[in-house]
Amino acid sequence: MGDLFLVRHGETAWSRSGRHTGSTDVPLTEHGRDEARRLVPLIRSHRIGAAFVSPAQRARETAELIGLREVRVDADLREWDYGGYEGVTTAEIQRTRPGWFLFTDGVAPGPTNRPGETPEQVGERADRVLAQVDAADAGAGEGAEEGVMLVAHGHFLRVLTARRLGLPAAAGALFQLATGTLCRLGTEHGRPVIAAWNVRPGP
Repeated sequence: MGDLFLVRHGETAWSRSGRHTGSTDVPLTEHGRDEARRLVPLIRSHRIGAAFVSPAQRARETAELIGLREVRVDADLREWDYGGYEGVTTAEIQRTRPGWFLFTDGVAPGPTNRPGETPEQVGERADRVLAQVDAADAGAGEGAEEGVMLVAHGHFLRVLTARRLGLPAAAGALFQLATGTLCRLGTEHGRPVIAAWNVRPGP
């Protein structure tokens, strides 16, 4: 099991204001583009053998700006389907659902094309991505020192991290993840661990 590198896309207008952004294809802000560009030295310090990206433009543009060239688009890397909470902030939701928490309560149903997902459904997608990661590791051969990189979204990557560590999907709540950051999941004594989290380049 090689290292797994996670990049959350740069800032968007909706991420800045705290609006839940699932299927809405919001572009990066200029600050978000700068966040991505500043990751380049950190990315170049690692050997990346395979890279996968969410189909959303904010993720694909981030992948391009950090210098990834041969990247496979994987629909399973898309952000949580927020259903009826798409575009709504947590504070707004809690006005009618006091104490609401995404990782345990899920979302309200949305329209047919955006029905919403439970934490467990997001976890199932994360498991499929991790199977792809393991297949890419296996294809690299014994003793290879190249890692796999995923460029995707905050809530999805938090769930994926929980699943990599053998935790339930809801445990993604434990891993705060900012825009334009790099994380590394490695191993210790053959077991998955967090080797670096929420890393930004220095000033």
